[in-house]
Amino acid sequence: MQQLCKDRVVVITGAGRGLGREYALEFARHGAKVVVNDLGASADGSSVVAGPAQDVVDEIRAMGGEAIANNADVADWDGAGSMIQSAIDTFGGLDVVVNNAAILRDRMLVNMPVEDWDAVIRVHLRGTFVPMRHASTYWRDESKAGRQRQARVINTSSSAGLFGNIGQTCYGAAKAGIAAMSNIAAEELSRYGVTVNTIYPSGTTRHTEHLLKSGRLSVSTDAVEGFDAFDPANVAPLIVWLGSEQSEGVTGRVFGSRGGRITVAEGWHAGPRIEKAGRWEVAELGERMHELVSRAAPSANLDGVIPGRA
Repeated sequence: MQQLCKDRVVVITGAGRGLGREYALEFARHGAKVVVNDLGASADGSSVVAGPAQDVVDEIRAMGGEAIANNADVADWDGAGSMIQSAIDTFGGLDVVVNNAAILRDRMLVNMPVEDWDAVIRVHLRGTFVPMRHASTYWRDESKAGRQRQARVINTSSSAGLFGNIGQTCYGAAKAGIAAMSNIAAEELSRYGVTVNTIYPSGTTRHTEHLLKSGRLSVSTDAVEGFDAFDPANVAPLIVWLGSEQSEGVTGRVFGSRGGRITVAEGWHAGPRIEKAGRWEVAELGERMHELVSRAAPSANLDGVIPGRA
């Protein structure tokens, strides 16, 4: 097997379980040296247990790979800084950061405690910004020193953030923010040889079980027999490819991955419009606004599909 990430140094947050664990194992299979970060938090972030990160490290070492465990809080400035520095000190550099750490505290807007809002925004949005901030400083300094790396950032959004999902106002807001932040970072960091892309993955994890049970996430009916479309391992090949040097030039994109399907999301863009030479009067807008909205595409569903379109 061709090892696309031979000797590349990769930091993955939230890599003790679920999707992150599969990313770490796949990077290791492709020759990467992996920092497995996981605080060991419960699904809602309310409790912490030791062990998940080291368990994945043990799996990687058992297959002959190189890895170290890290238990830092990704949203803590010093903790995230030490996580990035541990990669540099242990393996001699840094090439890839995969921001995957997550918690979930779903509530309807009218019932949501502000503490839940703050916790989710902190882990997802701040917990993506802080590792990326520390890593980008390192890559900027390397570039200025004439040692520009083929660096990669892969951030994690969600269909809830891109397309909306009832009961996930805080989670969706954080994930939408991550997609926007990533696209801007892609522009800012390109001068240092860094690409920044975002994924919205689908897989059976602690955070998606309720969506699968509710049927709000659909499964393709044309999958081969015995293939589990929601196995988290299905997402890992895309992540490893995005972390490899082969992905040079691909940046500022948002990719969906489910089963054997990879999608490029096309994001916000200007649609139909009405226009006049001067300022509109309120009384003029009634029928014109209804007509304008009727010409716009319907909002996409949770799968990112616009109703009525293939």
